[in-house]
Amino acid sequence: MMKKLLVLAVAGALAWYGYGKVKNGHGPEALSSVSAPAQVSPAAATAQFRCDGRTHCSEMRSCAEATYFIQHCPNTKMDGDGDGVPCERQWCS
Repeated sequence: MMKKLLVLAVAGALAWYGYGKVKNGHGPEALSSVSAPAQVSPAAATAQFRCDGRTHCSEMRSCAEATYFIQHCPNTKMDGDGDGVPCERQWCS
């Protein structure tokens, strides 16, 4: 009986986690492989990104890109709670 409850609890937790990923726009591809977010050095980010008028999370492609934009570009609208972490629902959760 305890094994069945444990299996059901683990299955429920995995289903809840997967639903959260899909609901937050990460799509089914996010469920196939869970890995640590890629770290981008400041010099690489400067060379890789540039301010081009984008201001919203829906226009970003990664947490590193959104972070670069809020730190270097004017009038961004990606850090609603002002904690320095952009796009917490889409990229930097």
